[in-house]
Amino acid sequence: LADWGAALIVTCDTGSTNLQEIADINRLDIDIIVTDHHTLPENRPPVAAIINPRSLPSDHPLATLSGVAVAYKLIEALYQSLPQPQRPVETLLDLVAIGLIADLVELKGDCRYLAQQGIEKLQTQTQAAPEQATRPGIAYLLGFCKRSGDRPTDISFGIGPRINAVSRIHGDASFCVELLTSRDAARCKTLAYETELANARRKALQKDLLSQVEAQIEQVDLSTTQVLVLSDPQWPIGVLGLVAGQVAQRYGRPTILLSESLKSESEDGDRLARGSARSVGGVDLYALVKNQSHLLTSFGGHPFAAGLSLLIDHIPLFRDAINRQLRELQGAAALAQRQVLTADITVTVADLAEGQGKTLFRELKFLEPCGMGNPVPRLLLQNVWFENVWNKNISDRSGGKLRYIKTEFNLCDASTGEKFPGLWWEHYKEDVPDGRCDVIVELDFNAYQKRYEVRLLAVRPSVHQPLMRTAQLGVIDRRQSQSDDPDPSDSLTLNHCPDSWQDLNRWISRANTEQRSLTLAFEPPPKRSPQDVFKTLIGLAKYLHRTGTIATRPQLLEKLNLSDRTLEFGLQALEELNFTLDRSDEGLAISEIPPAIADVESPVVQQFLGAIAEEQFRQRYFHQVPTHILKAIAP
Repeated sequence: LADWGAALIVTCDTGSTNLQEIADINRLDIDIIVTDHHTLPENRPPVAAIINPRSLPSDHPLATLSGVAVAYKLIEALYQSLPQPQRPVETLLDLVAIGLIADLVELKGDCRYLAQQGIEKLQTQTQAAPEQATRPGIAYLLGFCKRSGDRPTDISFGIGPRINAVSRIHGDASFCVELLTSRDAARCKTLAYETELANARRKALQKDLLSQVEAQIEQVDLSTTQVLVLSDPQWPIGVLGLVAGQVAQRYGRPTILLSESLKSESEDGDRLARGSARSVGGVDLYALVKNQSHLLTSFGGHPFAAGLSLLIDHIPLFRDAINRQLRELQGAAALAQRQVLTADITVTVADLAEGQGKTLFRELKFLEPCGMGNPVPRLLLQNVWFENVWNKNISDRSGGKLRYIKTEFNLCDASTGEKFPGLWWEHYKEDVPDGRCDVIVELDFNAYQKRYEVRLLAVRPSVHQPLMRTAQLGVIDRRQSQSDDPDPSDSLTLNHCPDSWQDLNRWISRANTEQRSLTLAFEPPPKRSPQDVFKTLIGLAKYLHRTGTIATRPQLLEKLNLSDRTLEFGLQALEELNFTLDRSDEGLAISEIPPAIADVESPVVQQFLGAIAEEQFRQRYFHQVPTHILKAIAP
């Protein structure tokens, strides 16, 4: 910059603790204005001006501004001195809202006001075609993540992760600046697509890293550990902060993840570890890390998040010291208290279904924008059970597979015969328990599917006693002799043939909970060989390719009469035979088919045929098993 003749450097969201770098700049006779929101050191940097809300009293309405909001305040001051600004300063508020919510600052005072105003600006980007938007890049991002921009979650789960993914994957966020500011719609579409692919790769990296971190945690004595400090030479720097946040929430402990990078060396040539830290339960993480600064080569951040580096040889000392410090400050009782997940309101499925979910959602929406300091309301539902549980792998926009999972389900209870949809991110369907449970969820609106749904946060076995003993379960058996007579009005009718005790037990648990009898009215399984089912699947794939249509997962399950697990084996068999599958939230499409079907003896195809045979055997069993055995084995 000095070679370019720069006379002034203005930082954004950084600089408060960069004392050495600032000293170097001062020697070059360049003035510096630092705009930042990270915790200030005791020694203030020698600069022309430092604009940082940490210098304000904690109850000041500007005290929790994020880095982007501090920059906005500087621009406001510049606008007061500019003679004729080209556009009103308020046109920048959509960018301010994105930064405020994505940066995890407390949404109170002016932060809350700026976020509210910014979201109003943000949603205007989707009210016309992206080519006509004032920020086409944002319009395309919202379109890719199927959101309208009218809620904070559209930023926290949509725009924010996509923008951050670019630097996490590529190590360079420069084209994100172009994406957010360019008016060239064609260029923005290309950049948004690249951003979407980077976010997909980030998800896969994040899931892999989380698995590795949890494998290390299995070796940790959590009863004596207050702060998780973990490291590995292969961990990618870019997603450490994301995974640290996940781990902190899951285990109820501040978490510090470090990458023992071979490329980073201290001045003495010693290897350094660099990483990210995330807090939980109101613990001031910055203060904890700062008190161990004698072991660190650099650090910075705020009470909720921090970045740091230290010699690899100092990691054990740092781990012991920071754990001892928090143990002395708060003790094990405080840690146990931090692990408790609380709910704000108790509701039933009837409160959510039958049109009531819309009313409750609108009432809760008045509390937005939600975020740090104003969390999304959590709902407690008791004595519920899950139905139609299935999980899916998520694909990126280029069709690439991601090891990133979500499980979808219907939530039921005795308050109504209606069901309410929901999903559980990063969990397989096997993680969903049988029987009655208590759950904590967040109510959300799926703008793409135009429906209200819940996001599952936590689940436990119900603490309530059963309303009826299983031995009292009344079973009406119509499997062998189908009748046109209507089922009793108080009976729960099972029309599909179960293929596992898990499937059947869900219906028995529901009948017990609702104090109803259970009518077994499913027909015998179709007499089709596994090879015939495989031929039907291939025929469906060819039909989807020829017509260019999409089949949803439930449609495939019904057409083939298969379980979700066996269908997944079938899709893997199609890929083995060189069918190109395009999976998405909408369903399954086939973009390419092989000229001829070959290698049907491959292990993947044989696995599918074996799974069909096993499933058909179980269905035949459940169609014939006597009712007294059902009662004896069912929970």
